[in-house]
Amino acid sequence: MAQIQVLYRQTPSCDESISKHQGLNPSCTILQKGFQKDPGTRPFEAATIFDRDIQIPLRDGVKLRADVFRPVTDFKVPALVVWSPYGKSGAGFFNLDYVPGRAGIPVSKLSGMEKFEGLDPAEWVGRGYAIVNIDARGVFESEGDIRWFGKAEGRDGYDAIEFIAQLPWCSGKTSLVGNSWLAMSQWFIAAERPPHLSCIAPWEGASDFYRETLCRGGVPYKPFWAFVSGLLFGRNKQEDVLAMLEKYPYMNEYWADKRAEIHKIEVPAYILASFSTGLHTAGSFRGYEEIPHDKKWLRVHPTQEWHDIYQPENVDDLCLFLDRYTKGIENGWEKTPNVRISMLPFNKVDADSEELLFTYTFPRKSYMVGYSKAVLYMSCSSHDDLDVFIQLRKASTDGTILQNINIPLKDMGLESATEVVPINTNIYLGPTGILRASHRAIHPTFSKPSSNEIIYAHTEGTIRKVNCDEVVRLEISIWPTAMVFEAQEKLVLKIAGHPLVLAEFEPLRGAFVADNKGRHVVHFGGQYDSHVEIPLIDM
Repeated sequence: MAQIQVLYRQTPSCDESISKHQGLNPSCTILQKGFQKDPGTRPFEAATIFDRDIQIPLRDGVKLRADVFRPVTDFKVPALVVWSPYGKSGAGFFNLDYVPGRAGIPVSKLSGMEKFEGLDPAEWVGRGYAIVNIDARGVFESEGDIRWFGKAEGRDGYDAIEFIAQLPWCSGKTSLVGNSWLAMSQWFIAAERPPHLSCIAPWEGASDFYRETLCRGGVPYKPFWAFVSGLLFGRNKQEDVLAMLEKYPYMNEYWADKRAEIHKIEVPAYILASFSTGLHTAGSFRGYEEIPHDKKWLRVHPTQEWHDIYQPENVDDLCLFLDRYTKGIENGWEKTPNVRISMLPFNKVDADSEELLFTYTFPRKSYMVGYSKAVLYMSCSSHDDLDVFIQLRKASTDGTILQNINIPLKDMGLESATEVVPINTNIYLGPTGILRASHRAIHPTFSKPSSNEIIYAHTEGTIRKVNCDEVVRLEISIWPTAMVFEAQEKLVLKIAGHPLVLAEFEPLRGAFVADNKGRHVVHFGGQYDSHVEIPLIDM
């Protein structure tokens, strides 16, 4: 990537109070059984050795900082590696307190020593594992500049795993674990094939940063990533991905490097996916599809990732997988179905007052599982491009549009669905598709037409602007879902020139604005075969 200048920006200082930085304090202490970080938090279930701020050297001389929680034992144990830029062991801006209702996870359920989106050492040390919370390059007291995914971060992870595996308390077996960014980084690290990586558990992670989230369908998703980048803390700089998007808006070597080479992953994988996330659905499914062996398992859950990861039955399920591949326990894990999918109930009436645009009524009970696709013939007389947003919604027999509440009301401490804060964490409206018309050229090898999964090329040479009143054919992939429709229930297609999803966080409401001008026209009939293809299965 020598010919592409990577732009950087100053990372907010970890001395700022909102970072909750605890200072650099290399030390080793024993947390006794029953230890609580704060009153009301979960106590540790076993005596735990807490190695704070250990150094992890990388091949270029940079040193990372990590916290290790491990059992008080003479036996060597596997290491569960938790990698992210959010801080470690309770530090960092992001935690569940920032989410309305804490995603249904009460304070008493976690120790407060877990990484955001990671496993709780109070749970896992008692199960015979070490938790290694690593601050990635440039984060807090880790040296260097923060990297945003790619092979270079994968190599950092490789070096960290190989160092950890040689520590005297480690059995030489390691796994990567965690949600979201903690899952996204796993694709890149595992593709580097560190010899001591035994398995991975990417629980909801995008795997192509440009195509799946930063610039999905060619439409920049700047507000969310500006929000995240402004809340990463360190001593130095970070890649300025938004400035890079301004300078390099089309696919090039820099962005291609941020598409994980999943076909290189050799270790067993337990992958989590959901339909409710606005970031990770496509990447999680791609991860399962492209890992080139059969020791891979996909569980598609019906809730929200931060809620799911701490549910006791899911903790037990993950432990079975990790016991099998880091401890060698013959526990029958291989009998687990390779794919487990939960159907979504759509359990709340929407307050949506928009007129239904297009509806289809199911004559009999039907199951829709997988990717859908819309083919639309569209034109615009006021601009040389158009951003198109589509969504599939479920409606009752009388046409009332429905929503899915992602987290049980009782877990959020609520009595009525009307009390639920309308953000994407809490409410799923339905699967979406996004396309900027000039980006309509389809990648010839990444796409999977048989499953309606369309991947766009996004290269500068394939960009085609739209002439005034020119009718263009748009194939718009709609992310996977799993819906059940009773007889006479309806599928609703919405087409808009603005985003049709809820904000990820409350401060981002209304921040995602499309670059549209004038009126968009959808053409039907005759030579203009505008239609939607949906995946119906027998059950």
